[in-house]
Amino acid sequence: MEGHPLSIIQEKDSEFFNVIEGAIENALSEGSIPLKYKLLIAMALDADHGAVDGVKVLAMQAMAEGATKEEIMEAVRIANYIGGIGSVYTAANALREIL
Repeated sequence: MEGHPLSIIQEKDSEFFNVIEGAIENALSEGSIPLKYKLLIAMALDADHGAVDGVKVLAMQAMAEGATKEEIMEAVRIANYIGGIGSVYTAANALREIL
């Protein structure tokens, strides 16, 4: 995965890109929920949506914020509970190289 995944959107519609970036900043800014948990939640949602690259990047970001491998795997369990086995296959593909 090279560069920003939305670089084409940034290039072709910078106004829309800025709206998306603002939403990301709003969701992941410090608040009542610590950032590592927000990233784990986002990772589980990406697993449910089949976004392998998203799971990988979010897992790495969560670990950079102090998440353990055990916490990452618990988030995968939650994704499985809500989204089913497909989310586990997505997570397995994403986490193979980093866990």
